[in-house]
Parts: sequence; structure tokens; C-alpha cells
Amino acid sequence: MNLPHRVIIDCDPGHDDAVALMLAFASPGEIEILGITTAAGNVPASLTQKNALMLCEFAGKSAISVYAGCDRPIMRPSKHADVHGVTGIDGFPSFVSSTRAESLHAVDFMIRTLLGSPDDSITMACIAPMTNLAMALIREPRIAAKIRQIVLMGGARSTGGNVTPAATFNVFFDPHAASIVFGCGRPVVAVSLDACSRVLCGKSWLGTLRQTGGRIAVAMADLITHYDAVRTKKFGFTTDGAPTNDPCVIAWLIDPGLFVSREANIEIEVQSELTMGMTVVDFWGVTQRPRNALWVHDADPDRVLSLMFQRLVRLDRFLATAT
Repeated sequence: MNLPHRVIIDCDPGHDDAVALMLAFASPGEIEILGITTAAGNVPASLTQKNALMLCEFAGKSAISVYAGCDRPIMRPSKHADVHGVTGIDGFPSFVSSTRAESLHAVDFMIRTLLGSPDDSITMACIAPMTNLAMALIREPRIAAKIRQIVLMGGARSTGGNVTPAATFNVFFDPHAASIVFGCGRPVVAVSLDACSRVLCGKSWLGTLRQTGGRIAVAMADLITHYDAVRTKKFGFTTDGAPTNDPCVIAWLIDPGLFVSREANIEIEVQSELTMGMTVVDFWGVTQRPRNALWVHDADPDRVLSLMFQRLVRLDRFLATAT
């Protein structure tokens, strides 16, 4: 029997972060959550912290500690996303959480937890700009040996970027942090927009999820529907459904066989304003740089959506049993 991944989830909720967290909460057999860290990204840091606490409480997971982290990129000004609304999770039934974030900064939590763990033992699930992890690596390089793998959502090759023609949001928001993470010497799994954009939560899927009647299922269906409407209006998409960007990181941790991957060298552009944050993917070794990442470039959408559906319904069952 395989032991669950021991995971720190670094997030910036965000609609898709919310679904990713619910998927992780529903999967204790595969994912042991050591803590949740938040950073500025989709919305300012004060809101990502608030949203993480609210989502934990909504799912009956207030026992999981939340650590607030960096409130801006390492070197560049913040440029938050505009598709997640004022709160970051517009469409979610907002409330004031009864719990508070831990007083320890997210970077300090990462350093403390990693240094106190065996080598190659902890997975970093990064579904936000990578400022927290990069700062932890800068401050305490010894933590790198403790990291088993870094599974992140970010980058694009065939689809182009979703915030500039060249870059995806999580990388563009703090490209210098992403460059540090990709270059840290630990195994990196980059779940790209190429793969995530194949997995669309369409109206039929959302309707079936909503019909289950569970509190989690209905809330996530409403949240995704709201996100898709804003996204469709902004970009003029004609496809049926919203992509499941951040949940694909959790899905990969649960079952990598749902995805298609290829080893590559990946470098992050940090100089050109035209292509700032671009993930430069070298499959063929033409740069003669060593392969430093597993590039996840495709997915089986039906199987990923089936997994998401089953786990969200499972979380509702967990809650029903607990009460």
C-alpha cells in the first residue's frame, strides 16, 4: 500500500484554487496536508489568506493550519488577476471564518517543516505564484534536500499564455521566483496550461454535480459557473466549460496516469518585457542544458473530470458522516 504524499499546499484562492483544495481535502488516502500557505497572486495577500481559512472551515477542515505569506513578488510590482472577481472567489457563499491564520509566516513554516523532515520526504504543491517557496529556498538552501518533488501549475507551450501571449499567470506574476524554483535542483513537475485547458467543466458536468445536492458539490458548481461566465466575457471563448487549472495539480498527485508528460529542460524568461515569464521548454536538448522538469502537456479529460466528480461527492459524504 502506497503511503500518502506529505504535502504543503501553496495557494492564492482563486476559483480554481478553491476546487483544488476541496479535491485535496477529499483525498486523505493520497494526500496528507501538512499545512496550507498563501501568497499574493489572483488577489492581494489579505484576501488569499481570508479565502483559504473560509474554504477550510466550509469543508470541515479548520484543523488544517493556514500560514499567510508574501504579499508581493520578489522584484516586480504586483499585477493581480481580474477574472476571479473582487473577493477572488466571487460566486462562493462568503462568510467570516471563525479561525485565524497562524502567526508564523508561510516562509518560516516551510523552512521549519522541511528542516524537521527527512530528506526527499515532502511534496510542495504550488498552485500560486512561487514567491513563498523561492524565498524559503533563498533564506535556507538546506531545505532543498528535504523536498521530494515540486508539483506546480504553470507554463504553456502549445496554447500560449493566459496573461500575456507568452506567459501563464502563476509564472508571470513572479517570474524570478519561478526561475529559482525550476533551478533549485529538486524534481519539478510542471502541470502546464496545455494539459489543463484540455479538461473543461462543461454545463452538463456542472449540472450533474449540482444535482447531487451536496453542500460542497453545489458550492463548487456555482463557483465554477461564475468563473466561467466572467472568463467567457473577458476572452470571448466559445468552448463549453471552464478549465480546471489548479485542480489538475491535485489530480496528478492522486493519479499521474491521468496525464501525459515528457522530461525537458525548462527555463524562465526574466529579462525581456515582451516574453517575461515565458516557460522555455527544450524537449530536444538543443540548448544542451540538463533536463530539470517533467512537463505535463496533455490529459485524459474524461478521467480527470470523473475523479473530480467522485471526490467532491465523497467530501460531501465525509461531512454528512461527521455531522
